[in-house]
Amino acid sequence: MITKTKQLQRMAEEYRNAGQRWPATMEEIADWAVEEKRYDLTAPALKKLVARELAQALRNEFFTDDQGRRVRAKHPARVRRGGRQLMLWDDIRTASRHHMQMAFQLRRRCITYECKQVKTDVDSYNDAHPEERPIRMVLDFRQDVKELEIEDIIYSSANEPSQQPELSRDVVLETV
Repeated sequence: MITKTKQLQRMAEEYRNAGQRWPATMEEIADWAVEEKRYDLTAPALKKLVARELAQALRNEFFTDDQGRRVRAKHPARVRRGGRQLMLWDDIRTASRHHMQMAFQLRRRCITYECKQVKTDVDSYNDAHPEERPIRMVLDFRQDVKELEIEDIIYSSANEPSQQPELSRDVVLETV
């Protein structure tokens, strides 16, 4: 049985194959899906639900590139169209450099906001518990990224799951 995520990913691909506008917003794909009776919706408010589900499905679509890396296929970029700010989605394999540059900047900004939020949460926790040693959050991820790249190399070269070594992860959340 095909998962809902796969069904939504397929729906977005059918939208593209039907010659619709691409890159596209999730609302445009949702409008098309409803009009073409690919998604049974009766209330206009549900369009946003379909768009969110499509966005999540496309975020979870990956392929393996020629170097064996697991790569996210679809990427959103924030653009202005007709005086409105929209999120247009495109495929990394066919997208323009400009689209991908905007998409990568958007993802970096989202990561930055997440880091800011976790720092705020840690600071709040520390302030609420002055009797305990403060928790220090390390927000430099260079070592973590290197370790994950090493894991990818080790795991991709291992033939059997039993040959995959367990790597000890450095603690990212430290106490001072």
